[in-house]
Amino acid sequence: MHADLSPVIAATAQWLTRAFPASGGALASALCEVQARQAVTVAAWLRYPTTMDAALLGMAGPGGSGRLDWVTGADAALGDDPDAYAWRTWVDEVVASWAACLLTDPELADRAVAALADGGHTTGVPAEFRRLLAPDASDRDAAVLLRHPDLLAPVVGLHQDQLLARLNPGRTLIA
Repeated sequence: MHADLSPVIAATAQWLTRAFPASGGALASALCEVQARQAVTVAAWLRYPTTMDAALLGMAGPGGSGRLDWVTGADAALGDDPDAYAWRTWVDEVVASWAACLLTDPELADRAVAALADGGHTTGVPAEFRRLLAPDASDRDAAVLLRHPDLLAPVVGLHQDQLLARLNPGRTLIA
């Protein structure tokens, strides 16, 4: 049983970087991947705040990238290759949506990282999310697609309300 979220974080970050690839060479790809991984890590830790939550996810599975692929149009490019689908089964749609929210809204990202103190994932582990919270010019240039609000809007819209409810417990959301 998986008591950690590493398979979900890896697959969901990979999905984001394939759906919204870096612009540039190898360094840009690495910078884009780090930003995606940091956003997905924060989102996953918020979504599954305890070891028990992570263990239950490991047993039940995250659901896969089917709807995300459909929303972004990536399903048409997958073809019939079964290997193209194997890692996608570990993509968590809600985590991808929450990560997209964090990548496109710096204030929300700040609030999300601050909320991590409520969970059990950061206990004893120094976590740094600089590339998510304060991207420099190289980071922004590398992840121009990954941080573009209009491009990520379909993914953001899937579960943004749940993230806002998680960060604002007890408050009524106004649309």
